[in-house]
Amino acid sequence: MANLLYLVHRMPYPPDKGDKVRSYHLLRHLAARHRVFLGTFVDDPADLQHVGVLRRLCAGLHVVPMNPRMAKLRGLAGLATGEALSVRAYRDAGLRQWVRDTVAHEGIDAGVVYSSAVAQYADELAGRPLIVDFVDVDSAKWSAYADRHPWPLSWLYRREGRELLAYERAVAQASRRSFFSTAQETALFLGLAPEAAPVCEAMTNGVDADHFEPNPRLPSPFAAGERAVVFTGAMDYWPNVDAVTWFARELLPALRRRRRDLRFVIVGRSPTAAVLALAGKHVQVTGTVPDVRPYLQHAAVVVAPLRLARGIQNKVLEAMAMGQAVVAAQSCVQVLDVEAGREIVPAADGAAFVREVGALLDNPARARAMGMAARQRVLRSYAWSAHLSAIDRHLAGLGTPVPGHLADFAHTHQGAAA
Repeated sequence: MANLLYLVHRMPYPPDKGDKVRSYHLLRHLAARHRVFLGTFVDDPADLQHVGVLRRLCAGLHVVPMNPRMAKLRGLAGLATGEALSVRAYRDAGLRQWVRDTVAHEGIDAGVVYSSAVAQYADELAGRPLIVDFVDVDSAKWSAYADRHPWPLSWLYRREGRELLAYERAVAQASRRSFFSTAQETALFLGLAPEAAPVCEAMTNGVDADHFEPNPRLPSPFAAGERAVVFTGAMDYWPNVDAVTWFARELLPALRRRRRDLRFVIVGRSPTAAVLALAGKHVQVTGTVPDVRPYLQHAAVVVAPLRLARGIQNKVLEAMAMGQAVVAAQSCVQVLDVEAGREIVPAADGAAFVREVGALLDNPARARAMGMAARQRVLRSYAWSAHLSAIDRHLAGLGTPVPGHLADFAHTHQGAAA
């Protein structure tokens, strides 16, 4: 049993959005084997009621309340300092002092960082091993955003992609091991940072198949006779906003010409103004729901029309675990260990989405068979325990020096400044 410092950019409970699902299950995995000291930010005041859950899992805990709007303003200071804005946004003097004190007084053997934005605190580890879960290549995400926004946002996002990549490269070089959520994301990063090849590998997402289990007894949230096409996800995340906006405006009208009983249901917390504006007779925006499972259980089809997907989508695995037929963007499907067409349907463009969703709505028996096959695939290939065990061998030999000079990099980029 080791003493681990675990730094996470967003409080890993409740596991109600993609990044929190992975960070929570990683916390559970580490806490079952080690003493974990967790430092994290919380950007939703409603999550503070769950701090007790984390206290029971952790040997030590420090939670920093974060106002997302103020964090964005704080991040803009990076324009003057030459830093990535997302790194600057997560700078907090209190967390740095807690990390410093914890390392000094709790016998910390190694650090585990979830998301590059909080790797800036790892220079306090003073030569102890560092494990980094990048999850996705965030710098590439920002670069992709630039292509879909007009100037000046395009300039800002392109700059963020460039500066964040420089930081990601330094963090990877300073790590004992760096993980990404798929082999494709790992390859993408190594194409941008070939020097990191010796320390990078994939650690795939999983799904809690006991929680997300088909249960016909769950009450339906839909009106009698209504056929619901369902999307789930955090609705303040821009790729999700883009996905539902595109589906509702461009694809739903064609589907409704085929089926007049069809309704598009957008399920997820914190819908933006753009998402709320989609609500109407044929589109429902739920906002936060106490349990997403009834919506998945009684959906006619689940869709994931993500045009800017990065890595494995937990929303897709959860729907598959619930025994639902899923039509997902081709980029979402190609990162999965699945039999496309039998366990999930890929769609390369809008016309394909309309065709494939319509075909499943017209053939409920095929949709049911696909859902059953999807559930079996999840049980075979996507158990959290099997995937997260990849981190264990890299926590062996604790206390040995790690390569790289993250502390020097952080100092150069004002990473040590509070």
